[in-house]
Amino acid sequence: MSAGPRLALPWRVLVVATGAVLVWLFLGALLDSDYDRPTHAVGAVLTTAVVVPLVAVARRVLDRRPWAGLGLPSLRAGWRRLLFGMACWLVPAAAGFALCLGLGWVEISVRTSLGDVLRVAVLLVVLVFLKEALPEELVFRGYLQHHLATRLPAWQAVIGQAMLFTVFGFLIGAARSVDRLALFLVFALLLGAFRAATGDIWAGIGLHVAFQTVAQLFGDVGAVFDVVGADVLGVVAMGVIPFSVSWIILRHRYRDHLDWRALAPDPVR
Repeated sequence: MSAGPRLALPWRVLVVATGAVLVWLFLGALLDSDYDRPTHAVGAVLTTAVVVPLVAVARRVLDRRPWAGLGLPSLRAGWRRLLFGMACWLVPAAAGFALCLGLGWVEISVRTSLGDVLRVAVLLVVLVFLKEALPEELVFRGYLQHHLATRLPAWQAVIGQAMLFTVFGFLIGAARSVDRLALFLVFALLLGAFRAATGDIWAGIGLHVAFQTVAQLFGDVGAVFDVVGADVLGVVAMGVIPFSVSWIILRHRYRDHLDWRALAPDPVR
């Protein structure tokens, strides 16, 4: 692929970040209605169907670079990192759930049958993958973090994309309170660290799927559990414990491979 003159990097970052906001706002307005599963499914499919081609076009037209630089190799090449990312969150989260239940901080009761819970859980994995995990990781940790990392040390690129992700959350209406803004920022920092450490976005996609699926399953979206003490469950079992342990695991596993001061190459072919 030709590596001819390109739009300056800050403008490319601005164009793609702005495009992401507009896409999510448009799809949100298009599907603005009371929650139901069919609407959720349509929104999930449309999000991936719109975002992935737009990023591909941006990579080809704005960057004049190949897809490879975005850190999304085939699933065949990345499935182990996908499962690694999921396990990094799920295992400590399970311990967090046990702790909260054991200490009486939280009470959880099932509204329906176990079979229905499993059906909803599997469906949410697919919907979260299509609506949040794949498109958001591709835009923010794939495209934006990669571009920042070609000019800035890895640690600065991680912080930069996390700030962009937090602003994105605010602008689309998903993070308008202080606690939601903090969640977006911390979550994006962790996902950015996974991207920098592993070299692609599959581990981040796995962690993203695990977190969002469980959060929705035990919330109003899943509608299969009644939870007393939901705030404590969210902060302790879904936040502090799994996020902290994920970071510790990442640092231990990739301690010999991650250089926080390095710049990322941008392949031309």
